[in-house]
Amino acid sequence: MVGDKMKELPRVSAFPIDKKLNNYQESFYGKSEERHSYKGNIVNKINEIFSSSSHVFKSKVRIYFKDDIVERTIIGKTGTDLLTLSGDKIKITDIMDIEKI
Repeated sequence: MVGDKMKELPRVSAFPIDKKLNNYQESFYGKSEERHSYKGNIVNKINEIFSSSSHVFKSKVRIYFKDDIVERTIIGKTGTDLLTLSGDKIKITDIMDIEKI
């Protein structure tokens, strides 16, 4: 029975990625038109903040968006969002850079 269902599934091709991926911006202009440059992956930076020895329950951070810079206290994260002490959710995909303050 199960074998018959497996025969009906389409074949899928998966090709290995043999090059380094570099799909992030290296600089942008914030609200104050002050140039802010960064290197690295935002998800890695967020993981570093949460795994640091100074993060017990919350961390105060400065978050750079395409058109704004905000300071928030973050307490957790999901797969797609940062969770703040005030109950807000910030989409990780909207973040251009983040730094602990």
